[in-house]
Amino acid sequence: QVQLVESGGGLVQPGGSLRLSCAASGNIFSIAVMGWYRQAPGKQRELVAAITSGGLLTYAGSVKGRFTISRDDAKNTVYLQMNSLKPEDTAVYYCNADQVLLTGSDRRLEVWGQGTLVTVSS
Repeated sequence: QVQLVESGGGLVQPGGSLRLSCAASGNIFSIAVMGWYRQAPGKQRELVAAITSGGLLTYAGSVKGRFTISRDDAKNTVYLQMNSLKPEDTAVYYCNADQVLLTGSDRRLEVWGQGTLVTVSS
C-alpha cells in the first residue's frame, strides 16, 4: 500500500557530501514522522535523524552539525543532506515513515525503505 524509495547513496571521500532522498508513494493522507536510520556492518540499526510533520527535529549526537534533515510534504519526500562525511558514517541508510495515515482509513502504518549504501573512503 505504501512504498518508500530511496536514492542518493554512493561512494564519497572523507570530507565530502551526499544528499539522500526518500519518496513515499501510495494512498497517503499524512505521515507524522519521517526519518533516516543506518546500520553499519556488525552493528545495530541506529537513528540518524527524524522530522515530524510539525517540524520537530531529532539528530544523533554523532551527526549533529554535519547532517540536515528536511521534508517536502507536498511530495511525501524526506531528504538527508550529509556534509563533512567521515569513514565512520559508512553504512546502509534506511528511510522510515512512521504513523502513516492512509486516505479513507484510520489505520496507521510504519514503513521502511529498502536501504541505500553510503561508503566514505579515500
